[in-house]
Amino acid sequence: MRRHLALILGAALVLSPLEVVTQEKQIVDVKELAGTWRGWVTREQGHEPVTMIVSADGSYRAMTADTASTEGKFYLQDGKLRYRSSRTIGTASLSEARGPSVLTMVPEKFVYGAGRAEYERVE
Repeated sequence: MRRHLALILGAALVLSPLEVVTQEKQIVDVKELAGTWRGWVTREQGHEPVTMIVSADGSYRAMTADTASTEGKFYLQDGKLRYRSSRTIGTASLSEARGPSVLTMVPEKFVYGAGRAEYERVE
């Protein structure tokens, strides 16, 4: 019985459409993030569009449509990408798939109404 269940589950995985598998890119220098990014930030009111401009030194400014803004800086700590902003501190990761690069920022705590953010590189 277990063998049949395993075969059925295996076949379902092989035959079902899979989402794009993303690869986390190892960042060796924060200047790799330089440019303009657009995406969504989770706030108390829900998801809100946001644009972020990152400089070659890792400093950034993010602005939402309602003119809320935050400034911060990306940095590497023990080989991990992190950030510190005027609102939060947390981890960040850069994923690459078939489409554009996706930068994800996850705060250590949901404070000042700011939560997880995801961006796609536009420039």
